[in-house]
Amino acid sequence: MKSLSLPKNQRLCSQRAIDQLFSQGNSTIAYPLRAVFRFDAENSELPPARFMITVPKKKIRHAVGRVLMRRRIREAYRLNRHLLFPALDEAHTRADIALVYLSSDLADYQTIEKCIQTILDHIAIKVKEL
Repeated sequence: MKSLSLPKNQRLCSQRAIDQLFSQGNSTIAYPLRAVFRFDAENSELPPARFMITVPKKKIRHAVGRVLMRRRIREAYRLNRHLLFPALDEAHTRADIALVYLSSDLADYQTIEKCIQTILDHIAIKVKEL
C-alpha cells in the first residue's frame, strides 16, 4: 500500500531554491492554479518532488479563505502526486513545484483536484521529454 503522508522534506522551504525556481522555472496554467516547476539532477537525500503553495492576499483578502484554499490545494496534491512520481523516477530527476492560486473567488475541492491532475500530468509529460 502506498503512503499518503506528506512529510516535511517534501515541502519547498529553502529561499535559495525558491528564488531559483521562480527565476529559472517553466510554468503552466490550469485555471485557477498556476504551476511553476523546475527540474534538477537526482539527489539521493532529497525527495523526488518538493512543492510550495501560494495564495496571494491581494486575491483572497480574508485569512480564513487563504487557509481554506491552501488546505484544498495541499490535499489535492497529496492524493494525486502519484501521477508525477513514476515519471520522475524513470527519468532519474527531481522537481521543485510552486502552486500559485490565481482566482479572486474560492474554488471548490473538485475544481482544485482537476487542476492539480492536469498540472501534474503536464509536468510528467515535460519530464519524459528530458
